[in-house]
Order: sequence, then structure tokens, then C-alpha cells
Amino acid sequence: MPTESAAMPTTEEAAAPEGPENPAITRVSRRADERGTDRGGVVVAAVLLLACALFVAFGVLDPEKTPPKVRATVPTAEVTYEVLGEGTADITYRAAGDDEAGVVTRVGLPWRKTVSLPAGTSPSVDVTLDEKGGTASCTLAVRGAHVQRGTATGAFGRTTCSGELPEEGAARPEGAY
Repeated sequence: MPTESAAMPTTEEAAAPEGPENPAITRVSRRADERGTDRGGVVVAAVLLLACALFVAFGVLDPEKTPPKVRATVPTAEVTYEVLGEGTADITYRAAGDDEAGVVTRVGLPWRKTVSLPAGTSPSVDVTLDEKGGTASCTLAVRGAHVQRGTATGAFGRTTCSGELPEEGAARPEGAY
């Protein structure tokens, strides 16, 4: 049997050299560069990313368009403070917030104020007459029901009316607020 030679003849022709035959001529490729990335796609992606960032920065973070803060709803009760009498007095009362105090100075009497207070707070009104004295009485009503009355007399006379608002769901005495 004949032995085969180590080199087998092939019918392939030698491949043409890459690049132009004349080294002074450069060739422009329409395909991706040698690293396999498409630079046009990277540029488009970068522009889109920048546009999205600007949209978020100006669309969402615009202080004029921020959504309002959501507060938990707390049950409230309407409280009416009333100070009757003649002359002037300084009045301090529990305002709308838990720790907020309303203050009016040298107010002419009679005076009346209605506020909504959260359940569980203690409404109160303090009255101090001025140096001319006189007589003044305060009243406190919760949801239209009378809770307390107090009277101040004389120069710098003082009185306080206060009460309690029940927690939500607490039993209320019949006829009470």
C-alpha cells in the first residue's frame, strides 16, 4: 500500500492581504470598529440617557409640582372658646395643632373663636384682664356642648377654662360632646 505523505495538497488559494495594496490609501469601514462596538449606538444611548436625566430632574424635582405631603387623618372635634365681659384682656388658647397656642393681646371683649382640635387633646383658654380690671367670663364648648365656665375680676384678674377631648372610639356620656 502506498503511504500518504505528511503534506496533502490543497486547492485553496492564498488569501489576499488585508488592507489596500497601496499603503498611502486608507480604507473606511462601514462596519463596527475593530473592538466590535458601534460608536453611533453608544452616542445615541448617551443622548437618550441624558434626556431622561433632564426629564427626571426638571419634571419630578420641580418644587412647584411636588405632590402634597400626605397626612394621616386624625379625628377632630370642634371647640368654641368665648370670653364675655367689658374692657380689654389678653387671651391664650389651644389652637389647631397639638402644641400650638393662639395668643391675642389687648383684645376688646366680647371675643369668640372656634377651632378644630385632634381627639385626645385638652382644649383650654386663659384670660387675663388688663390693669383697669373689670369682670370677664370664659366658656368652653366642645361640639356645641358646654364644658366649663370661669370668671375673672379686678385688675389683672385671671381665669382658665379647660376640658378633655375623648380619644376616637371612647364612650361619651349622654348629652356630652
